[in-house]
Amino acid sequence: MAEDIIIPLIVFATIFGIFYIWIYTRNKERMALIEKGADASIFFSKKKRSYNRHTVLGFGMFLLGIALGILIGALLANLTMLGEGVSFSSMIIFFGGLSLILFYFLDKKLPEKKE
Repeated sequence: MAEDIIIPLIVFATIFGIFYIWIYTRNKERMALIEKGADASIFFSKKKRSYNRHTVLGFGMFLLGIALGILIGALLANLTMLGEGVSFSSMIIFFGGLSLILFYFLDKKLPEKKE
């Protein structure tokens, strides 16, 4: 019974401790830089994150392949004599790999964006 309470408390305390130490050390580092006379603008990056559209397309295709694999795996498990473990794992791997192969060929045809 005590494990049901103690384990979530330990997990929460660990996560809280990690974030507290990260914020505390970041604040100390910034205060030390300000004391040395560094400009505070170095803390704020003007550069925005730009994701490569090919990378986003690859992740999207891969996740769609996995979702399709789960769907087809569920259909195979219900409609055939295959076990759930075999049908789910084989279809997830198959459609995930198939989507990556399709992305490879599609990526070769897409033109590079010039900036």
